[in-house]
Amino acid sequence: MPKRLALVHTGGTIASRPNPDGPGVTPQEAPDLPGLSGVTVREYQPFNLPSPHITPAHMLQVSQLIEEVAPHADGVVVTHGTDTLEETAFLLHLTLPPHLPVVLTGSMRHAAEASWDGPGNLLDAAQVALYPETKGRGPLVVFGGDIFDARTVTKVHTSAVDAFGGYPGPIGRIDRVEDAAHVRYFASPEPRPTFGPKELAARVEILYAYAGWKGEGYAEAAQRADGLVIAALGTGNLPPELLPLVQETVQTTQKPVVIATRTHAGPVLPVYGYAGGGATLVQAGAIPASFLNAHKARLLLMVLLSLDMDLERVRQLFAEGVF
Repeated sequence: MPKRLALVHTGGTIASRPNPDGPGVTPQEAPDLPGLSGVTVREYQPFNLPSPHITPAHMLQVSQLIEEVAPHADGVVVTHGTDTLEETAFLLHLTLPPHLPVVLTGSMRHAAEASWDGPGNLLDAAQVALYPETKGRGPLVVFGGDIFDARTVTKVHTSAVDAFGGYPGPIGRIDRVEDAAHVRYFASPEPRPTFGPKELAARVEILYAYAGWKGEGYAEAAQRADGLVIAALGTGNLPPELLPLVQETVQTTQKPVVIATRTHAGPVLPVYGYAGGGATLVQAGAIPASFLNAHKARLLLMVLLSLDMDLERVRQLFAEGVF
């Protein structure tokens, strides 16, 4: 019996062509899957958007579509624009059972360029999705032959073909010799929970820390949001003016304030005891984001709040870090 692949197209550069009505390129036509013999492919296109137009609601729509089609497929591939690909990957990671082999990919160059990387990435993604040892790992990202975990992958370059990375690096690699795919993993699957929100109704905003920040914009964001994520300095530190603001938000309104880091890699650690240092922020009620960057911490907080979890349950799940 031939293997079955579900191919879900969402737009992005991999689907883009020169804009017939104006400047630049726009998503127009889903890419063809090259060179995959002996596989039955069924294609789906829930929307056709550039990735800056994709919202968490779109991400949840993709998750629900995958759950619907997965029983009829041996693997699922999602084509996606690169700007928010890592966010969709993480939302799928949070909401889909890890046994489903799901792989996201895209391209940095469009189809009208001589060096279009779309077909190669798409073929790599399909072969990884159908590889037996992919099951149990949850959604993955495949780009330039590297295989990344959805929790740590991030876009590290605006225009290079090898635009994806993220500490501690890829968890596997796919290479091809003639028609044969060689897939190798460097890590074993890990057990983890998943979450099943019917919608992402919670509003979570991100604030970005910088030298000399006195909290401009904080009060407005805290008032309209159900929770906040702050991309803080270093291991999770803020200027001293932020300490009473965080304390007021958490202790008076019971809204969670999650502390991530604006640094490229590394965990948030409550090391420093000066005003605004990580230890004092935790004492004031802030929640460390562990190794998640700010935009992934936002998605996790959105999911938890959309499931009506209270502040202490949110704190517990972030602290356990089993996502």
